[in-house]
Amino acid sequence: MQVKILVSETCPDTERTGVFLDERIEWIKITNTCRGKNIVWHDYSGTSGSVHETFFEEADLIAEDFVKHLRDTDVCIMHDILYQGWHLVHNIAIRKAQKALPGVRFLAFTHSLPVNRPLKMEYPFSARFSDMPRTKFIYPTYSGISALAKQYDIPEGKCAVVYNSLPATEAMSKDVQRVADNIDLTGAEILAVYPARLTTGKRFEKVASLLGAIKTRTEKTAKVVFCDFPSADISGKIYKAIIQSEGKKFGLSEEDILFTSDIGYPDGFPRQGVFELFQLSNLFICPSYSESFGLTVLEAGSRGNFLVLNEAVPALKEVGNALGAYFMRWDARNFGYDTREKYTPSEKEYYEEQGNIIVNLMREDRSLNAKTVIRNKYSYKWICRNQLMPLLENQ
Repeated sequence: MQVKILVSETCPDTERTGVFLDERIEWIKITNTCRGKNIVWHDYSGTSGSVHETFFEEADLIAEDFVKHLRDTDVCIMHDILYQGWHLVHNIAIRKAQKALPGVRFLAFTHSLPVNRPLKMEYPFSARFSDMPRTKFIYPTYSGISALAKQYDIPEGKCAVVYNSLPATEAMSKDVQRVADNIDLTGAEILAVYPARLTTGKRFEKVASLLGAIKTRTEKTAKVVFCDFPSADISGKIYKAIIQSEGKKFGLSEEDILFTSDIGYPDGFPRQGVFELFQLSNLFICPSYSESFGLTVLEAGSRGNFLVLNEAVPALKEVGNALGAYFMRWDARNFGYDTREKYTPSEKEYYEEQGNIIVNLMREDRSLNAKTVIRNKYSYKWICRNQLMPLLENQ
């Protein structure tokens, strides 16, 4: 979609930051001068009285610009224009312009608290409480829809909800944003992060296999980010192929697995970035063959991840008991002997059974469930796909 943003002509280009610097957005300046002087925005928050002498002349000038720049537009999104007293002149202007824009639909976002509709109002102040043709009125929560509808004296069916978003990855480091560009961090219902040396002793393939089984058994979307760094034990290229093959065998797709060494971090992912990824993830799986302590367990647990550890490794058992971790059985090297696990009827069925239990326990953990829901449903991607796009595409 082509996107343009309308701003006051006095809005300085030097103050554009973040998304406003995106080259895909066309920046349009709307007149803010009348009779050679800057238009002063007055706060008309009352319901009656008088406006300044040049108010309607200013509204006509602004309306002309609106018509000029919205003529080729399908949908015009407004933010608090219809209610804020500071924008009464723009409120009147867009209503005037709309008469010359029969093909344009409008979405009027309100983030101010809806107010009781006044019993007596005078024009133009009444525009702050009046319906507008071909317009959907948007509020960030369902609980406010009834009050919003009463404020504008419109049916609730003319209202819709679009949540506010939490810019989780946008507030993080450039390294994490690069990861987000290569795998869906916010949309995955199950997101695992596993930082480790790329050696068979860390059992990367078991992480991928368990996640694949969870995806197959629970039908939840699952992603894993391996923050790997090189090892002399095995060729990284060969081991990565094994890990991907095992993951696919159990249910993951190629898009579900990411090695940070493949996106510009061949010698390891920055430690701060690992901590940030743990803030986003909700599941930490450590099937390691042996550990002297398992510091990554503390790192993942401190960031609110559900911990799944290898019960046969004494160090993981000790730390996991203190942290309330969930245990599974994998091969391990203990003090003076090795263990070999046999799965009945099969390793795949064992993983699917355990995976189903893990997902249920994660759902029952209120804090962990809240973390997951916030990352999934209050991300700009989910909101855009599920709430905003249907409004834009609805003819």
